[in-house]
Amino acid sequence: MKTLRTVDELRAALNGPRRAGHSIGLVPTMGALHEGHLSLIRRARASCDQVVVTLFVNPAQFGDPDDLAAYPRDEAQDGVLADAAGADILFTPSAGEVYPLGFATTVTVDEISAPLEGAQRGPAHFAGVATVVTKLLNMAQPDVAFFGQKDAQQVAVIRRVVRDLDIPVRIEVGETIRDSDGVALSSRNVRLRAADRRRAVALRRGLDAVRACHAAGERDPTILAAIGRAAMAELGVEPEYLELVAPESFAPVNSVRDEPVLVAVAARVGDVRLIDNDILD
Repeated sequence: MKTLRTVDELRAALNGPRRAGHSIGLVPTMGALHEGHLSLIRRARASCDQVVVTLFVNPAQFGDPDDLAAYPRDEAQDGVLADAAGADILFTPSAGEVYPLGFATTVTVDEISAPLEGAQRGPAHFAGVATVVTKLLNMAQPDVAFFGQKDAQQVAVIRRVVRDLDIPVRIEVGETIRDSDGVALSSRNVRLRAADRRRAVALRRGLDAVRACHAAGERDPTILAAIGRAAMAELGVEPEYLELVAPESFAPVNSVRDEPVLVAVAARVGDVRLIDNDILD
């Protein structure tokens, strides 16, 4: 596996495979790799000739400087894990490489980026996500890019960017990978204190309660959401939101009947903010 740090190096490394007709897969990450990331790398390895893993903690999507500073970083360990999972290239640009002096362009996505994570983290969050992903897609020009279902709203925003800007890439979404107790794997989990890690299962408990109530015949999203919040409260966790929305538009739904519905949840457990989701189909 090669570790590259500039756009010129990345493009030079991919010129040969691209001319030879080899397929290129891109797995964008912010590092602190866990099994969720590794499952995407292995999926890319299984379907693409060249696999590029990006490692960049994007300052543009952090509204809180303390959150940015606390985000876990371990490039050496990430390199070992990415190599073992099948990456050919680890692309680790600096902030100056991604946002050079004079950078003045932002990609924004209306409507879909406004609720839930957009409302909690502010409009700059998804603008930062959309901008950096657009840049990474243009830097590597992959045939396929791989993202995780845990960040469902992010995936929806990226799909809209790709569609609206005619970026020639296929977006593949891997399932959420969970710990043995059902907690969705996240780079932030390592920051949970022991007691908070035990309470973190509340997000999954809330989603499971919604699913069970839906399976029992309930179709009112207000009642379903209340059931989920009550299940979380039993573990002393108050969600920032637990809402039922349309998976592509993230608009609220009036009933849960014929179309798939996304149940999205976010909560602070101790000092750490976690998100999760489930699809009722």
